[in-house]
Amino acid sequence: MHDVCVIGAGPCGLAVSVELQKRQIDHVVLEKSCIASTIYRFPTQMIFNSTPERLEIADIPFYTQGGKPTRQEALTYYRTVVARLKLPVRQYETVEKIAFDDAQKAFSIQSRTLAGQVSRTLARQVVIATGYFDHPNQLRVPGEDLPHVQHYYRDAHPYYGQRVLVVGGTNSAAEAAIDLYRVGADVTLVHRGATLSDKIKPWVRPEIQSLIDHERIAFHFQSRVTAIAPDRVQVATPDGNIEIGTDHVLALIGYHPDTPFLSELGVVIDPESGIPAYNPQTYETNVAGIFIAGVVVSGYDANRIFIENGRLHAPAIAQAIRDRLQSFA
Repeated sequence: MHDVCVIGAGPCGLAVSVELQKRQIDHVVLEKSCIASTIYRFPTQMIFNSTPERLEIADIPFYTQGGKPTRQEALTYYRTVVARLKLPVRQYETVEKIAFDDAQKAFSIQSRTLAGQVSRTLARQVVIATGYFDHPNQLRVPGEDLPHVQHYYRDAHPYYGQRVLVVGGTNSAAEAAIDLYRVGADVTLVHRGATLSDKIKPWVRPEIQSLIDHERIAFHFQSRVTAIAPDRVQVATPDGNIEIGTDHVLALIGYHPDTPFLSELGVVIDPESGIPAYNPQTYETNVAGIFIAGVVVSGYDANRIFIENGRLHAPAIAQAIRDRLQSFA
């Protein structure tokens, strides 16, 4: 029996673990992949927009070689935090079901390891910090399930000499298009907006804009993919429907939280925003004992919460749990 089970070992889940440890609250962290798995799956050459001090947790300094941290530096930092503080993280253990056990007066968390071993963990409180990167937004068009269609981008090298259609107009799409052009891919950018997102990183925008202005990459604004075939994509543009020959499609149109998982627990989800019902002071949901942390708090607008502000949920959650446990004592 633990006082708390934290689900998710990303930066926000680790921040919760740190704050629980500070208050000497017995807990365990379950993570279905590796720690900071979202960061691990970021493009290999990615540079954060945040400065290192805004990503720090546990009062452990985050040292970087440049002004902005790289993906690799972030992975090293969060591994260091877990190792130095000996945080109780169980990696590669997927939570399959959570139910309240009336006899134990606690939540029963069923999980499964990579080897298939099923475990049962009991905890009086549960903190869900599962992020959103596991659930990409869908184009919802015929052919999206074809093997050459991907919703994640890691590295440009495999696309050398290939025709790559990138869907999206935010940071991820812009950075991917730049990388792909640099390695010699034939890049086409399709975006439903009239212009690129104004939230693109300031050092990325001039380069992607230059590539567009000088027609180094093909581009179609105010356009949308309507169907995908093995060697071509149909696109609706302001000038009519066109077909574009492609070898690969990168649908980089964002991600969303696992709201069905929360709904199964009885958490009320706003149908318009996707925001779970929660107390903004404690981050406890409408289900007593179930807390949320990180980007899952923001619902469908994943751009509202990042590591730098999501990590700040942790002290409020840990203190609310501390106060509750003391009242039970």
